[in-house]
Amino acid sequence: MPSVKTNLRRRHLLQQVSSLTAAAAAPAWAQPGKSADASRAIVIAQVVDFSQAQQDVSKDFLIGSRAAWQDVNARGGIRGRQVQHLAVETDGTAPSLVRALDTVRDNPLCVALSGSVGDQIASQIVAISRQGNLNIAHAAPWLQNSSLDIDDRTFPIFAARQEQIAYALKTLSVMGLKELGTIYGTPQDYTAYHAEVERIATGMQLTMQSFRGAGDLRLMGQKLTSSTPAVLLFIGGTPELADFTQGLEKQARQRYLVALADVNLQTMMQMGTSRNAPVIATQPVPLVNSSLPVVRSYRETLARLFDEPPTPLSLAGYIAARYTYEVLNDLDGPLTRQSALTAFQRRASLDLGGFRISFNAQRRSSNFVTQSMMSANGRLIG
Repeated sequence: MPSVKTNLRRRHLLQQVSSLTAAAAAPAWAQPGKSADASRAIVIAQVVDFSQAQQDVSKDFLIGSRAAWQDVNARGGIRGRQVQHLAVETDGTAPSLVRALDTVRDNPLCVALSGSVGDQIASQIVAISRQGNLNIAHAAPWLQNSSLDIDDRTFPIFAARQEQIAYALKTLSVMGLKELGTIYGTPQDYTAYHAEVERIATGMQLTMQSFRGAGDLRLMGQKLTSSTPAVLLFIGGTPELADFTQGLEKQARQRYLVALADVNLQTMMQMGTSRNAPVIATQPVPLVNSSLPVVRSYRETLARLFDEPPTPLSLAGYIAARYTYEVLNDLDGPLTRQSALTAFQRRASLDLGGFRISFNAQRRSSNFVTQSMMSANGRLIG
């Protein structure tokens, strides 16, 4: 079965292609040898974290956004103006994010920031925006952090971690769930998320045991004891979860693994996992085989433009771009950075082909969550 080294090599290959992905998404005027009618261009920027920890998420999300914007342009753009989709790559560090946001802020053609990904970058952008240092609409970020206060420039449309955990655990309530084990894939995951997860568990009146990954996750899986809870919440990425499940093979006790939206079950199946532990993964978007109009449109657009299979993360990227398009296309008067921000600040309800967006008093939109399950025999359900 694939080892940690194999998974790291996969991530290294993803990192190599990430620059090509971001370059292909850049606007024509930003690529050598190409030109565009700048006077008619609308620039939509997307900050993308291609660090090793996030690139599995970012690659799919960016592909979905690219597909949406290319389709928008093929259909006439926004109110007759073509959209230049500017993907600004970061390495996950604060200096890299500062440089990325400087690029966005200093571009006079940029009217909105859409679909920032992954969660930690999106969370940092929210903090910067809340401090008043980014006067631009921040639409549909991949914001999993449910603890942040949302300011009047940020417009999250996807269910956050709290809603995902609650949805996943309620399906296990018939087991009389009283305790929960939480596995953190890396020390960085523990630092970033343990306080939030403990708060959520307390709110659900669950006793929690935490396990911090620091190297060989297969070994951690092998060392679980009979006192470890049967239901384990995994906080981390797909390669880390695949390694952890391999360590569960020699466990006699049945375990149930609950993963969140940053885990791709299709990739899990390809990487090889334990056949001893069902994995339930939440996603804040419809199932990719859904008959909803927005999902049908996504599948058709993706098949036409990219040689990529449908995934929940690229569907999320597609929905993020489509939401941004719908708000801007409905704007009255000249389209500027300020008029775009004003349009988003109305926080109007919107039915995006069956994916409903309606903001609450906390300025968050959705508690929409679905889930898929990879059964113990390796079948993908949902």
